[in-house]
Amino acid sequence: MKAVDKFKSMSLAKKIVWLIVALLVILLLWRVGTAVFKKSTSNGMRQAAVAVAVSPVESGLIRDLGQFSGTLIPKSQFAMAPKVSGKLKKLYVNIGDRVIRGQVVAQLDDEEYRQQVLQAEADLKVARANFEEARSALELAKKDFERAQTLHQRGIYSDSQLDTARAQYSSRESAYKVSEAQVANREAALETARVRLSYTRIIATWESGAEVRYVGERFVDEGALLSANTPIISIVELQPITAVIFATDKEYFRIQVGQPVEVSSTVFPGRKFYGRVVRVAPLLKETSRQARVEIDIPNEDGTLKPGMFINAEIEFSRRDKARLVPFGAVVTRGDRQGVFLADLENKKASFIPVKIGIIEGERAEILEPADLQGYVVTLGQHLLQDGMGIILPEPARPGENQPRPVRPAGPGR
Repeated sequence: MKAVDKFKSMSLAKKIVWLIVALLVILLLWRVGTAVFKKSTSNGMRQAAVAVAVSPVESGLIRDLGQFSGTLIPKSQFAMAPKVSGKLKKLYVNIGDRVIRGQVVAQLDDEEYRQQVLQAEADLKVARANFEEARSALELAKKDFERAQTLHQRGIYSDSQLDTARAQYSSRESAYKVSEAQVANREAALETARVRLSYTRIIATWESGAEVRYVGERFVDEGALLSANTPIISIVELQPITAVIFATDKEYFRIQVGQPVEVSSTVFPGRKFYGRVVRVAPLLKETSRQARVEIDIPNEDGTLKPGMFINAEIEFSRRDKARLVPFGAVVTRGDRQGVFLADLENKKASFIPVKIGIIEGERAEILEPADLQGYVVTLGQHLLQDGMGIILPEPARPGENQPRPVRPAGPGR
């Protein structure tokens, strides 16, 4: 009460001075408290530890793989079609049937073509008879001309008689040549008729490749009236089979003819097929910026079929004794890429800048530093800063995480 009475008895000027002093003291105390709080908080954060998982730096094989997806197509495919028109009398094969080189796969109605062959044979006989007649007449005219020359030299034949014999001989010689040409013409006509008759038997032929192929599709049925070049069936070659993939410009210049390729399909999980690059397109399409690459895959048992979706791996390079870490251990701090190296004894994490080489799946190659060893943080690394403390998982105690034995069910259970 005395302090209050004393404050009330003060002048207005003194009151204002006391209020200002009090406010300054309060402000000073607030700033000191804030600084102390920040320092304690900062020290607490610096001393905070993060629970992590670690993995050892290993040495082993790593491969630089190109991953592609593509489609299987036949090694070759073509359609069988008749060269002449006619009614399809018989089709000897169907979809999925095996076809051997030189096998007859279809037959057209050939009655009309047989008649054409018979007509051509008859015409040839007539032409040959005319030829024989012309040859006999020529031989007779030649003898008459030779006799006329002899008699003319003796003065028995006049010049006009000699000229008549010569003209007769020349006429017979011309007729002989015409009949000879007619025989050749009839022989060609007969051969043409026979060839057209042979075209009624549609034979599967190809120049190279496997002796056995398969019928891929059937386009018509027996009894159909076909014109020339109407497709009947398609023939496909499945051994080897071809995989088609497309490479971007980044991968294009690393792919070479002869490179081995590992192929897999979701249709056959866990099974691998092996082939080689056989063709690389010399250009990239403007629309997709990709180039076509073809891979031949042995397919002796016919397991792989055209149209199947496949995944292909091409190995560009490999290193046998590379220094490896889990790819998940690589983090970025600022503009640097690195890993946190775990000090298991002091339970500290140190940020080590690294240079990454080949990445294969969940593993990454460390090119620099070349002497990196120890353990890297693989879980919790995104919460770490250089020098922070770490909490390591405790080793499992004997008997922990072990399945409990199952008791046999007793009576009444």
